Amino acid sequence: MKKCQIAYLACSTAVVGAVLGAAPPVAGHTTHLVRPGESIQKAVDAAGPGDTVLVTLGTYRESVTVRTPGLTLRGMGRGTVIEPGPKKAADSCAAGGNGICVVGTKDRAVEGVTIASLTVTGFAKAGVSAMETDGLTVRKVTAAKNGVWGIAQERSVRSVFRKNTALDNGDAGLFLANTISAEEGAADTRGTVVEDNRLEGNRIGVTVRRLRNLSVEDNHLTGNCAAVFVVGDENKPKTGDLTVRDNHIARNNKSCPKTERLPFLQGSGIVLTGAEDTLVTGNTITENIGTSPLSGGIVLFKSFVGVTSERNRITDNVLEGNAPADLVNTDTGAGNTFEANSCRASQPAGLC
Repeated sequence: MKKCQIAYLACSTAVVGAVLGAAPPVAGHTTHLVRPGESIQKAVDAAGPGDTVLVTLGTYRESVTVRTPGLTLRGMGRGTVIEPGPKKAADSCAAGGNGICVVGTKDRAVEGVTIASLTVTGFAKAGVSAMETDGLTVRKVTAAKNGVWGIAQERSVRSVFRKNTALDNGDAGLFLANTISAEEGAADTRGTVVEDNRLEGNRIGVTVRRLRNLSVEDNHLTGNCAAVFVVGDENKPKTGDLTVRDNHIARNNKSCPKTERLPFLQGSGIVLTGAEDTLVTGNTITENIGTSPLSGGIVLFKSFVGVTSERNRITDNVLEGNAPADLVNTDTGAGNTFEANSCRASQPAGLC
């Protein structure tokens, strides 16, 4: 591991400058350079708030836990690869089957962490797992072939997930939830953004579970069993107060078997179940075809625990070639509206 005080020293200036771009360095912050054969975790442990751990091209077989506020963990693109390490590794991130863990506490969220420009692949659970964070940024990360989630987050606020690629993960490419360990009402994310990500070949592209106040915008989703799931249940407050806008959703026709929570999935574009006050607008949704109860372009579906969706607005979307229909409403909730959508077929008839 090499260290260079970027305010005063010139070591590795060319390498660091090329990766960091045109932004000037911040005085007093340190860049810790990690090369193949060195430990990313040791560099993270040595770093202070506001520092950058810059990981050069190569394959690193370890899990990494970040608890330092303001830390940036950055690779040099997809060629910086983090894979599972030796099975004897006993740290909690590795033991949980995760690649990179960003972890705060219930009493104090870890603030301002950035994970960027690297690949995490082959982990049993999640490529990137975040819990109790505030202002987390994950960008230009490729999360591929992880057992459950590509990138997952719980109990966190004000996050930004931008320009990531999630491929062939066992469940969701991007999974955002209040918590998976307790029954609780939907949590306010205080404006979390999921934007301009590529989500392909996963079971579900993006899952938003028991959350409020966030946006899912301008993402590209194809080849999943289902593209976007907004999921609520009987807990209060409900999932909702969300925006799903300007996403490009095509041919999410992979078939996935049923689970304890859901029937088999195939051909689902955007699904709202147990959600309220959600705006679905400006999306282009084409050729999502299946015979699942959740198949169709945009689907409103009563929650499997009997909770209805209410006051959701489906407007100004372009839908074509989805089956059994472009718009599907099997929900009995009040106040859901379908307006100004370009489509040909709906169930029931008359929604287009």
